[in-house]
Amino acid sequence: MTPLVQAPRDQLGRQPGDLRISVTDRCNLRCRYCMPREKFGSDHAFLPREQLLSFEEIYRVVWAAHRLGVRRVRLTGGEPLLRRDLPHLIELLNGLPDLELALTTNGTLLAEQATALAEAGLDRVTVSLDSLDDTTFRDMTDSAASVSEVLAGIDAARSAGLGPIKINTVVRRGRNCHTTLELARYFKTSGITIRFIEYMDVGRTNRWRREEVVPSAQLVETIDAVFKLEPVEPAFPGEVARRYRYADGEGEVGFISSVTQPFCGQCTRLRLSSEGQLYTCLFAERGTDLKGPLRDGLDDEGIVDLLASVWRRRSDRYSEQRSSVRGSTQPIEMSYIGG
Repeated sequence: MTPLVQAPRDQLGRQPGDLRISVTDRCNLRCRYCMPREKFGSDHAFLPREQLLSFEEIYRVVWAAHRLGVRRVRLTGGEPLLRRDLPHLIELLNGLPDLELALTTNGTLLAEQATALAEAGLDRVTVSLDSLDDTTFRDMTDSAASVSEVLAGIDAARSAGLGPIKINTVVRRGRNCHTTLELARYFKTSGITIRFIEYMDVGRTNRWRREEVVPSAQLVETIDAVFKLEPVEPAFPGEVARRYRYADGEGEVGFISSVTQPFCGQCTRLRLSSEGQLYTCLFAERGTDLKGPLRDGLDDEGIVDLLASVWRRRSDRYSEQRSSVRGSTQPIEMSYIGG
């Protein structure tokens, strides 16, 4: 077993616990809050394969992060299931002890890949689904995809043993907020936890307006009026979702409230872009290049030291400062660093 070194603390006393890895910048949907078609249209130049980190390079970064205390790794994109031979990466990472491997996907390709992912050692999946209504879903994703494709992927993941499954729903006023109760009802007794996410100002192109944010408190009130809710304690330090169980014992629901109830003080996340930039915040403007040092021959201990030094300098708390710094920052697009 790889020995653990002393976990570093950042400028706010936080220790690393999570690593999100974008394995590709490509996606087959054009969700308006993430990859709006005006920016990511047919003429958009995505990264060529040689500019992406190889699976072996990703493994070396995760190995180093693991030594610093990271125990939760999530594979994201873009859409991670577009990355060829993804099960091979999962097999590599599965060799690290005491490491939870999760994947976030839009679900449209999950039905055909769920078994291979599970056999490779993936622990669980989170599926993005913003509405059960096809018209609303297609408006949110700006695509011809259907809800039935996503539900088929969820069923396949369940059959393959990829659980517990979670659903992520970004709620945007005037777009899909009228369908949230239907989503809660649909998944209530399914054993699947749905998490409603406040619409965030991630990136430079989604034309975010605060008026379109539906506060989590409002959603809690709406759902509680129909299905009585009871608060649940966090499952681990730094958990971003505020959890509630249904009082009748038939499931759980979560709320991620970055805009109205910031949780920066407990954030334990690092993010690795598909081209090898390491970011310390979802709203970061710039990262630290890891691909160059990796390809220039930096040894394993050097990677550990580099990650530790990046973490020790970390002072990010954008969500807590949003009102005072918004407009003066140019954060990286969410599709590059995995949401």
